[in-house]
This record gives sequence, C-alpha cells and structure tokens, in this order.
Amino acid sequence: MNPVETERGHSLWSDAWHRLRRNRLAIAGGILLIALAIACAAGPIFSQSYEEQNLDLGAAPPSQAHWLGTDTLGRDLFARILYGGRISITVGLVATFVALAIGVTYGAVAGFVGGKVDSVMMRVVDILYALPFAIFVILLMVFFGRNIFLLFFAIGAVEWLTMARIVRGQVMSIKKMEFIEAARALGLGRRRIIFRHLIPNVLGPVIVYTTLTIPAVMLLEAFLSFLGLGVQAPMSSWGVLIKDGSEKMEEFWWLLVFPGTLFSLTLFSLNFLGDGLRDALDVRASKD
Repeated sequence: MNPVETERGHSLWSDAWHRLRRNRLAIAGGILLIALAIACAAGPIFSQSYEEQNLDLGAAPPSQAHWLGTDTLGRDLFARILYGGRISITVGLVATFVALAIGVTYGAVAGFVGGKVDSVMMRVVDILYALPFAIFVILLMVFFGRNIFLLFFAIGAVEWLTMARIVRGQVMSIKKMEFIEAARALGLGRRRIIFRHLIPNVLGPVIVYTTLTIPAVMLLEAFLSFLGLGVQAPMSSWGVLIKDGSEKMEEFWWLLVFPGTLFSLTLFSLNFLGDGLRDALDVRASKD
C-alpha cells in the first residue's frame, strides 16, 4: 500500500518570497539598496573626513586623491556623499516609520469602526490636509527646536494623512468579507481583528505607498535644509548636496551629477522593489 502523499502547505510569506525572487528588477533594487546602506554606514570610516576643508584646493574635479572631486571649500565630495547618505536614509526610514505607525493605525480604526467615529476622524484628516504641510513641519521645528532627531518625527507627523486614507479605503472594502465575519462570530475583540486580520491584508498598498513616501520625505528634508531648519552645516544630506550642486552646476558639474545620480538610483531601486513587493503580496496572485 502506497503511503498517501500530502501536499505541504505554504504560508502567505513563503509564497510572497517565492514570487519576489522571480522578479529580477525587484531583487536588483533590493540588493542595490542594501549595498548603498552598507556603503553609507561603513564608507565614512575608511574615507576622508566629510568636514575637513582645503581652501587652497577649492572645487577640484575628480582625481586619484579625490575620486568624486571636492566642493568649493575643498571638502572631499565622496566622503560627504557617503555621510549625507546616512542622514538621508535615516530621515527617510525613521520619518516613514512614524508616518506608517500613525497612518495605518488611524486609517484601520476609522475604516473598521465606521459611522460617526469614521466621519469625525476623517474630517480631522481633511482639516490637516488643508494646512500646508511644509508650514506645519516648520512650526513643529520652531516650537520644539531645530534638533536633527526631532526633524525625523516632525516630518513623519505630517506624512501619515495619505496613508490613513489608503488604509481606511482598503479596510472598508474587506471588513464585510467572510473571514472578518467569522472572527466576529468567534468573539474576537476589535483590537485583535484590526491588527491580526485587517492590517495584514492591506500590506500590499501600504508597502507600495511606503516606497513612495521615503523619497518624498528625503525631498522634504532637503526643502527644510534650504530654509535653514533641517540639516545644519557642516553636516550634509543628499538633498543638501543636490541643492548646492544645482547652484554651481555650470562651473562645477560634478557637484550635481554624482549626488544626483546616487539619489536617482535610490529612487529607482525603491520603485522597483515596491512594485515587486506589491505583486508578491497580492493574495490573488497566490491562486495562479
């Protein structure tokens, strides 16, 4: 008698990982992001000081001594790009995490509870949408002080509005499905239903929007630095380097090309990875 062969089950995450591995662009984007993060984290340790000036040298083109050239104050551009990557990536990740924590929770509660609670919560979102978000961040920075760590949370505190609307719409579309009704019938509380059943099923749109939020946060940080409320000298970020390079691009092209190229590669990698994660986490794709 032959033993009965049973098919081994697969979890949602194992199926998602299997589909993600088949997306070469997403894998390439993820590898590039990891490489950039490692380079920015470890690179400044082995490179020249990002703040050491050489006024006699000034803005010099790429050479053997300075791989990516120097800026107008004679500071090594390679070291400043790597150090600036630390600031930009940290701002992008921390501020986006803050926005996710607020937006996903807020939107899930509003969509699941519904009724008057939903109306009041979404009217609050509409009011905050009417305020210029950059002005709101500036007020937060002025009120709490120009601290680089407070900058992370100030930006994240105004980037959660769109995420809340996205999650609310997704939750409202699935809260009437059978598995939610079954959870209610079993007597599960609202908190457990929201965090164990609803939020995991809206991860696809959340992850895709996250990949768009990170570069948006980086650009907002550059805008605040331009106004003198963000990263302060001699510290740098990719946004600050691009801003400085754009002002001198006619004379010193390398000041814009190299940080701009690195920033563009980061954006492309985030977009490719986000598209791959969206397809991999699509529950409908597991039926194919």
